[in-house]
Formats: sequence, C-alpha cells, structure tokens
Amino acid sequence: MAIRYLGILFCFALTGSIWSQEEGGQSLPRTYREFALGMSLENLKEALKKDDLFHFRGDRDVSFLPAKEQNLVETTGLSFIKRAFFQLQSDHMFVMAFTLNTALIDYYSVFTAFVKKYGEPKILDPKQAVWETGETRVAIERPLTIKYLDMTVFNELNNTSQAAESQELRMREDFLHEF
Repeated sequence: MAIRYLGILFCFALTGSIWSQEEGGQSLPRTYREFALGMSLENLKEALKKDDLFHFRGDRDVSFLPAKEQNLVETTGLSFIKRAFFQLQSDHMFVMAFTLNTALIDYYSVFTAFVKKYGEPKILDPKQAVWETGETRVAIERPLTIKYLDMTVFNELNNTSQAAESQELRMREDFLHEF
C-alpha cells in the first residue's frame, strides 16, 4: 500500500512538474534584449547605442553615485518604453528598470504574458507582481514598470548597509553613555 501511495505521489509530482513547464515553467530571465544583469558599464553603453528602443545620449545619461560607489544610467525610451534605468555596482549591472508607455501597453497584458511564460508570481498584491529565484527577481509594478534585480548583489549591498547602520547605532550608544 505504501509503495503504491509513493508511486501515485511520484506520478502526481511529475505531472505537476510537466504542467508547470507547459504553463509557464521557463526560468526567470536575467536579460532583456541585449541587456543582462552583470554586464559592464561599457557593454551597457554599447548595447544602448545599438538598440533602437532607446534614445541614449552617451555619457550625459550616466551618473556616478559617490556615496555608494555606483553608476546609474538613465535614458529615455521610444515607443513602448518611456524611460529606462540601469544601476551598476563595481562595474556590474544589478538593476534594470523599464517604465512602459501606458498609452501603448497595459499592466494586464504584461502580467498575462509573464504568467504564461514564467508561471504564477511569488508575490501578488495591488502594487506589484513578483517572480523570484535565488539569483533573480523580476517585478511588474503599477502603474507599469518592469524591474530586474540581481539578488546576489542586492543581498550583499543590503548586508553591508545593515552592518554600517549597526556600527552607527553602536557609536551613537557609546556617545550617549559618555554623558
């Protein structure tokens, strides 16, 4: 009886696995067109120059954020994309965000395409739909922005930030104890 039960569970698990591949089982993308999480600033600039969906003006669209030692590339888009933001840490892109033109495309169409391709989101609320793996997070935010995030870099930055805040809190407490 137990062996038959395990066999049924195995068949059910296999069927579920096949179903999820047919109904949105593709792995989460780390790329959009020629842009990929992890790419360098120079490769990003070259890709933007070649892509006809963006009006990239070269170094005028690139900013350096000295406090975080990061680069931010912000450029306008054409057609379906209104604006695009690319954030880099240590010359590796870890955020791509595309604000879409809601006059040409709607949230529901984008959401439906994502569900069809990648399955149901991990998080779904009125503000956003989020798909996530250990390495990548892709979110569709309202009114209509698609964000790609490298979770490894994000978690490292978050841990560094928390350590700095903890150090600052200790220094504050030490200062207060001196009175």
